[in-house]
Amino acid sequence: MTAPPERAGGEPRLVPEAGTSSYYDRPVVKESVWGPDIPSYLFLGGLAGASSALAAGAQLSGHTELARVAKAGAAGAISLSLAALVHDLGRPARFVNMLRVLKVTSPMSVGTWIVSAYAPSAVAACLASRRLPQVGTPATIAAGAIGPAVAAYTSVLIADTASPAWHGAYRELPYMFVGSAATAAGGLGLLAVPPERARPAARLAVAGAAAELTAELLIERRLGQEAEPYRTGRSGALMRAGQVLAVAGAAGAVIGRRRRAVSAVSGVALLAGSAVTRFGVFAAGQASARDPKYTVGPQRRRALS
Repeated sequence: MTAPPERAGGEPRLVPEAGTSSYYDRPVVKESVWGPDIPSYLFLGGLAGASSALAAGAQLSGHTELARVAKAGAAGAISLSLAALVHDLGRPARFVNMLRVLKVTSPMSVGTWIVSAYAPSAVAACLASRRLPQVGTPATIAAGAIGPAVAAYTSVLIADTASPAWHGAYRELPYMFVGSAATAAGGLGLLAVPPERARPAARLAVAGAAAELTAELLIERRLGQEAEPYRTGRSGALMRAGQVLAVAGAAGAVIGRRRRAVSAVSGVALLAGSAVTRFGVFAAGQASARDPKYTVGPQRRRALS
């Protein structure tokens, strides 16, 4: 039997150093019960919100074709996002029931109201812009104003849980989610619009990729051991794939300004990278909840600091 390690100053410890495991290595916090619909909901909501912001800017600056594509993308994405959410909830009534109250301290309650205000505006902007501009233009501006909140609130929602990888990254996740949403919206514009008429989408995609990758780097630097799920296992592989696709897509957006094929491929890469990143973040949170060291270790360090 080995002797207990010595304390600073030479005095022997009476008990061994405490580890970071739990009783029988069982999880300390409960893994989220959210199903596979939720990462799709996260991605599609981000795509919708950023697309509406892009549509509003494109319409005001005279890029009508890009604005039309972004509006259609926003309306389709938010519809699919809500379908994924309702499917995960099990019954549509559960979503409606969340509208009975507005609790400003609850990200879920506030997010429900944000989406409820945004979705009709995004759909109206898409359907009424051509035939009823007196309705479509205000709807476009309203959806563009609410869109950034739609892209960001889901990061606050998951950071408000007990999953260590999500809760620990509460400072950086909003920037990552908004950046990822911007890359997706920019990618959609590059995919659907010729590059000479998609310059705002290219600029948005590059800025979004820079914000997303910077946020991921800050998470790894600040969290230390808590950031391991973002770089190891299945979640780590997804995050790395998202980073590679974001870099490749942003590079294609820059060099493909006059090449339709390059611009379209970069758009696909940006959309795929954004989706993969959301699935990676979701998997990282679930993995961190399953392993007690990500709960016990940081708690001990905070208690001793």
